[in-house]
Amino acid sequence: MAKIQMKTPLVEMDGDEMTRVLWQWIKEELLLPYIDLKTEYYDLGLVNRDKTDDAVTVEAAEANKKYGVGVKCATITPNAQRVEEYKLKKMWKSPNGTIRRILDGTVFRAPILAKGITPYVPGWKKPIALARHAYGDVYAGVETRTEKGDKAYLVVENADGVKEKILIQDFSSGGGIVQSVHNLDTSIQSFARSCFNYALGAKMPLWFATKDTISKTYDHRFKDIFAEIYETEYKKKFEEAGIEYMYTLIDDAVARVIRSEGGMVWACKNYDGDVMSDMVATAYGSLGMMTSVLVSPEGNYEFEAAHGTVTRHYYKHLKGEETSTNSVATIFAWTGALAKRGELDGIPELVAFAKKLEAATVRTIEEGEMTGDLVSLFKAEGVTPKKLNSREFLQAIRRRLDA
Repeated sequence: MAKIQMKTPLVEMDGDEMTRVLWQWIKEELLLPYIDLKTEYYDLGLVNRDKTDDAVTVEAAEANKKYGVGVKCATITPNAQRVEEYKLKKMWKSPNGTIRRILDGTVFRAPILAKGITPYVPGWKKPIALARHAYGDVYAGVETRTEKGDKAYLVVENADGVKEKILIQDFSSGGGIVQSVHNLDTSIQSFARSCFNYALGAKMPLWFATKDTISKTYDHRFKDIFAEIYETEYKKKFEEAGIEYMYTLIDDAVARVIRSEGGMVWACKNYDGDVMSDMVATAYGSLGMMTSVLVSPEGNYEFEAAHGTVTRHYYKHLKGEETSTNSVATIFAWTGALAKRGELDGIPELVAFAKKLEAATVRTIEEGEMTGDLVSLFKAEGVTPKKLNSREFLQAIRRRLDA
């Protein structure tokens, strides 16, 4: 069978540990036999990021802006232990944070649903799409340690050179820590419009939550911008679509989500979205069943899995031991990127292939063949789940894809 031809390359960002291993296997088993795969490759593995002083991450993000569509493997954000383990020059920042800052987009995460996988929250019958602002907050924060006797100030200098100086804390009684965070009106506006547009496209109500009762300037600015844009640009469209926009406090949103049946877009600030997306993914069954796409205001897309590098499985793999690692979200990162590339380049065969691969992946699980993390969650009448190792699962998907 002739391979599907591509016109424009994808930006391929390789990653770390077990997901790096799966990355190559997915290409070998599910992509290269069917597609004349064109990619511009960037190695975002921690070793190469350290070698290039993290310049490779910036290069990959700029390439994503150039070509419009990228696909990224999970990567390590090093802590002190990782600095020692990998003998790094420094504790490099999150590559995802760097890419999000350069693309200035919104991260949308949604569960991959398969019949037989029972959510931990039994009331959830519909998907929850989590929208995460991808700029600012602690990911672009400036922080430092302080010593006894130090004083920390927030200083803002206006265009005329006039300074406003606000005392943050007098550390006369002992040392501590201090951190500053920022955001941009333009980025918040892009975030709001992305969320409203996504909700309209999905025909799902939109919930947005911050903590403006505590953060009366920072969080309140988010609340005001969302309200202004909704009233002036989207209220009529939402009413015509029969969906609603609701603002509430983040703790109230958590309680409402847990009691709900799902079926909404939940918009969160950067850190809130980081935490809540993992909670939602796990509650639906597995972090390995959660898609993630970064969408920029300019129409650039970066697809990845919502989970990390699966360190524990990687160490087993290095010892030659068998692993049963869930590759579904990584497969869907590739299919999302391929479908978007086919859509933008006018290649319907590529779009159709991506959808067929997704269907084959879900069908493999629904017919009882899956990785170990899903076996305990699977309940379907007349189907006994079978645990496959990492490569066997990909081969089971390929059999269905060929069929």
